[in-house]
Amino acid sequence: MTLKTVEVIAQRLAARPAELAAARAAGAKVVGFQGYTLPEELIFALDLVPIRIGLGGSEALVELGGRYISTKNCVYVRETVGLFAEGTDPYITNSDVYAFDATCLQTFRTAEVIQYYFKKEVYIIGVPRNFYLDEAQTYFTEELRNFVSRLEAFSGNKLTTEKLAESIALYNDIRDEIVAIYDYQATLHPVISWEEVFDVIQAGYVLDRREYRDLLRALHGELVAAVGPAVIAKHDDEARIFISGSVIPPGDKKLIHIIDQLGGRVVGDDLWSGLIPYVEVDIKEPTLEAVAWGYLHRTPHGALPYLDLETDGRIRRLKSLIKVFKANGVIYHTLRYCDPYTFKAKETKDILETLGIPLLELHTEYAGSDIEAIRTRVEAFVEMIKLKAETGVAA
Repeated sequence: MTLKTVEVIAQRLAARPAELAAARAAGAKVVGFQGYTLPEELIFALDLVPIRIGLGGSEALVELGGRYISTKNCVYVRETVGLFAEGTDPYITNSDVYAFDATCLQTFRTAEVIQYYFKKEVYIIGVPRNFYLDEAQTYFTEELRNFVSRLEAFSGNKLTTEKLAESIALYNDIRDEIVAIYDYQATLHPVISWEEVFDVIQAGYVLDRREYRDLLRALHGELVAAVGPAVIAKHDDEARIFISGSVIPPGDKKLIHIIDQLGGRVVGDDLWSGLIPYVEVDIKEPTLEAVAWGYLHRTPHGALPYLDLETDGRIRRLKSLIKVFKANGVIYHTLRYCDPYTFKAKETKDILETLGIPLLELHTEYAGSDIEAIRTRVEAFVEMIKLKAETGVAA
């Protein structure tokens, strides 16, 4: 059964490109952006239209992007460049300027390539590496101040405390609704799947944000009416999979569908294209300093460093979410040449082993040639988890 609001979101998503083109023709200005530590609230507060750009899953676009950027960059980066080279993606063609942050240095390189080869106006936000220091807070606040200054010049609008407060409140509402909705996919007899929630989250990349908040509220209400409170529980013989690692953007469903076909059930993730950007964001007041603090102190991206494993916020959040969603296995998905997440796979596996949580590392790209190899490994992993769940003994 597909919920009514899920169908409405899909319909609104299909209509969005034409709607966006019409808005631009009427004078709206659009900022296409990509990144993890880029406060979308600032774009919205200046009466600009924020659109998160980027797709996955196309081997042809990866090949095209590889003509402009090194093939030693991850396939998501190469596909993003390929989208610019192809010049038909409606969200890229309907953006007036582009913004990137330097959380992942490959994303930073993407911005440079787009600016150089495709002559696009690009704004880049620097991100501190050692973000726990006071100097990091000062640096990032100044980066946001510079970002806002450039957006003000571009838009002709000024950032006011009132506008920023309104924007923060809107995005807090969106975050709260996503976290509440997310719990429903992990219940014993769900009426919404993890894939559907994942699609709903990614629809928010491009839909009008006020409309999106209202759609999330409607979906939340529909779930409450159908199920009542979301109580997360599991069957004794379930292979409840948690997905971690590299980004899984819109258009990349290969791994998700393989897991589903083989009897696994995804119940959680800590992907920056999934749940993780919506948890632990605490912006205490409508100031740039508070926005900077809120973004620096949420769960860190895998490309950012840590002092030691015991204090690594990413690991702490991963362990917490596995427990919350009652997962009994982790698939750690890394894209080819996504070095930060690839390098952290072994330590993540070692830590989870101490908790009795098995981890399967899958190294993939946007090509069909690895489907059967992935299928074989996922099938064995799912069967092992089910056997352990039934008997308490690993295969």
